[in-house]
Amino acid sequence: MSNGSVPVSGIGGRGDGEGSSQVHMESTGGMDRAKVFAVYGKGGIGKSTTSSNLAVAFSQLGKRVLQIGCDPKHDSTFTLTKRLVPTVIDSLEEVDFHMEELRPEDYVYEGYNGVLCVEAGGPPAGTGCGGYVVGQTVKLLKQHHLLEETDVVIFDVLGDVVCGGFAAPLQHADQALIVTANDFDSIFAMTRIAGAIQAKAKNYRVRLGGVIANRSERTDQIDRINERIGLRTLAHVPNYDVVRRSRLHKSTLFELDEQSDELERVRDEYLSLAAALWQGVDPLDPSPLKDREVFDLLGFD
Repeated sequence: MSNGSVPVSGIGGRGDGEGSSQVHMESTGGMDRAKVFAVYGKGGIGKSTTSSNLAVAFSQLGKRVLQIGCDPKHDSTFTLTKRLVPTVIDSLEEVDFHMEELRPEDYVYEGYNGVLCVEAGGPPAGTGCGGYVVGQTVKLLKQHHLLEETDVVIFDVLGDVVCGGFAAPLQHADQALIVTANDFDSIFAMTRIAGAIQAKAKNYRVRLGGVIANRSERTDQIDRINERIGLRTLAHVPNYDVVRRSRLHKSTLFELDEQSDELERVRDEYLSLAAALWQGVDPLDPSPLKDREVFDLLGFD
């Protein structure tokens, strides 16, 4: 078996779009059985909340789900597990990076309703490549045959970073989803992420699935950009206080012990989204705008 090191090529190799200069990982192959989604969006927009509740929604539909947190903060799955679980990097350090010594129970944890949880972790800022960690995580999952009986894999990806290592999940995903609010900064990030995904789609199987409007009562600005560049909104989660409370309870919305119209509506929204994604949504081929064009388009008339 491997001793834990994955060779990476230098600049060049497979192209990722005009002007791209990226480090490329050794290919780990496709996850042929599972439907694989990568969730992106501006930092702090609610990607982990979205990913965890979407994971539970898939599990409510009877699917076996694996959520992979791709952030050094390793907090993607805490509402599922009720704790900050040890990361893949933590586990590798325990065995001096000898991958063959790891067992699945060393880095895979079962969360609410059977959702399997993995936190890739990562190096301290400025000290290493996040893509290496994602690559090692996928390699471990394959070596331990953990993907063979998995129906859905969700990568929850750090912030709005889509270059270098943290674009690595796009090399494994079928579809990318972008979480955004109805505000300038979130939408500005959304358009840049869409462009990065389009660049990856030239050489990988990943395609853009659509937008999840989050923490917003209205979607008028999102709608304006969607119409202009060819995106669509797959789900809309208003800025309900029940979502904030669920995080404080270290809980997904599906296990929160209360009854309210807001909670019922947001649960239904996630269940509808999971059903649509499982059934299959047509891939999008947007026409990204330049930054200044986005700047001029957004805002009030």
